[in-house]
Amino acid sequence: MECPQCHTPLPDVAHYCHTCGRDVRSSAESRQQHFAVKPDEPVASFAIVSTIMPRGSGQRGQTYRITLVVALVIALLAACFGAVPLAVLVAAFAIPVVYIMYLYDVNLWDDNPVQVTVMAFLLTFVLGLGFTMLWFVGIGTASPGGSGAGQGAAVSSVNLAGLLVAAVLVPVVGEIIRQVGPVFLASRPRFDDLLDGASFGVISGVAFATADTLVRHWELLTGGFTREIDPGLWMSLIFLEGFVKPLVIGTASGIACAEFSGLGRGYDGFTPRYFRGVAEAILANVLYFGGIQLFSNLENATLSVVLSIVWGLLILGVLVIRMRRILHVGLLEAALEAAQAAQAGAPLPQAEQQFCAQCEMPMILGSSFCSACGASSRARAKDGQTALAQPVGAGSPAPSASPAPSATTTTEGEQK
Repeated sequence: MECPQCHTPLPDVAHYCHTCGRDVRSSAESRQQHFAVKPDEPVASFAIVSTIMPRGSGQRGQTYRITLVVALVIALLAACFGAVPLAVLVAAFAIPVVYIMYLYDVNLWDDNPVQVTVMAFLLTFVLGLGFTMLWFVGIGTASPGGSGAGQGAAVSSVNLAGLLVAAVLVPVVGEIIRQVGPVFLASRPRFDDLLDGASFGVISGVAFATADTLVRHWELLTGGFTREIDPGLWMSLIFLEGFVKPLVIGTASGIACAEFSGLGRGYDGFTPRYFRGVAEAILANVLYFGGIQLFSNLENATLSVVLSIVWGLLILGVLVIRMRRILHVGLLEAALEAAQAAQAGAPLPQAEQQFCAQCEMPMILGSSFCSACGASSRARAKDGQTALAQPVGAGSPAPSASPAPSATTTTEGEQK
């Protein structure tokens, strides 16, 4: 059997081409029903974990989901019973803590934890903290994201200056801040993979959201236990600030950083695609923060926060599908480029026999995709941690007879 797209010889039992990822059992020309990172999910689906944590999601995805749900429940229960400082702290740090687990599980920092942590998280956190203090304390706006809403405050008319700051200044300057660390990391040879760039952007966005939440809710953090509360208002506010906001900001920044990394060997850099990605991230944040600022003018504080949540989830849905498409198309196109290079006679190093952790089937030497389930072999942990494709029989020679390999290799720098 032969792949109709890249003409690679395939085993008769293959469901997917191991070189370009084409579904050879389907008449459809695209793989829209099988996400390259996690083939049991469609590309157009609202699957948060496999989108923002693409590496190793086939193995650890359920762990991350459960952890996020537990953190959400703890934060909501704390808010419901008046333990507002605890609720705010859990909401602010829940996603960052889960991401630290993710970094360790897949060795995303490639044995350089200090550099990655400083540039992708701490730098953005510190800059975001300073910037948010500057603008938020300066204009003293009351919004569903601020402490004023937490106290039931409302404003009767639109504050034009506050709207311009929240809907224009914060998204533009904030996105610039969020791009500094990830762009630096993605320009390093060991971190120039498409999945790395996307993950670094998400981490940076989450760090900025954490700083933003701490500044906005400092009065709540130092206010102690609250006896007279509106459970609906507090729980809605915690869900908005602790979960919707960081996911919106992180996914938007991840889109831009993924475009910076781009396809093929090395990073693409400051291309028109990258600037388009930055523009998309800014637009998403303009819509998100602008909508929240407008909703803050409603007299009913609970309704204001609920509408903000609905608005944020709509934007998040669009961002998630957009990012999934970037990752999906990027992995497929990069594999096709590698197949063309292999057919042109480009020398590729050999690799040991590997098994796909998504379906545990053996993978053909040099595969970009599992021929059984279609999972991308690049969506795996880095060397040193449990990987999507696990080597078997370390030290044994690789099989000599196999189809032409693609660009997937044993080291991250050679994958592209």
